[in-house]
Amino acid sequence: MNNNECYITTLGEEWERIEDCNVHMNVKRRLQRTVIRGHEGDDLLDEGAESAVYTITGKMGMDQYKRILNIFRRDQPYFHDPFEDRQMKAIFASIDYDSKTGEFEFILLEDAEKEEIVS
Repeated sequence: MNNNECYITTLGEEWERIEDCNVHMNVKRRLQRTVIRGHEGDDLLDEGAESAVYTITGKMGMDQYKRILNIFRRDQPYFHDPFEDRQMKAIFASIDYDSKTGEFEFILLEDAEKEEIVS
């Protein structure tokens, strides 16, 4: 898989290859923060899960955009993460397309549970 291509699908369908795209990944840890009055500092608890947000940008033709829009509206999408070379369930948070320029921006969310380490 090249660094400038993305893959999106739904179950039972072929992967839709998006060429010449840029993928920006933002990963945050889930945490719980408790501020106790009268005491110094916070009580921070790492909940042990990560939330990844993928922003995919580039240009594509109208025909391909319609296929992506069909995935957006139809079923649970799957995304191939180019950073970790793995496939995951995802949710389209937003989809934006300019028909004049062909520029697009897709924002996908992935939820990954932290694996428990057995001692």
